[in-house]
Amino acid sequence: MTKTLDAIFENGILRPVEPLEGIDENSRVRIQVETGPKHPLADSIGVLSDEDAAEMRRVIEEEFETIDARDWQ
Repeated sequence: MTKTLDAIFENGILRPVEPLEGIDENSRVRIQVETGPKHPLADSIGVLSDEDAAEMRRVIEEEFETIDARDWQ
């Protein structure tokens, strides 16, 4: 089986962005690493994973009222 997936390299470990399906626990796999372009803000503030960004958005939407930008004009 061949899969292409995105992963984040943190503390010396590759972490898949999405769950891996169809691979048994403790299976040995072969990985080919291809780096993408560096995020333009990576050196200044870091980058959240898609999962962390979605969680942050969920919390903000739950905890804070919606602001209508027209109220600030």
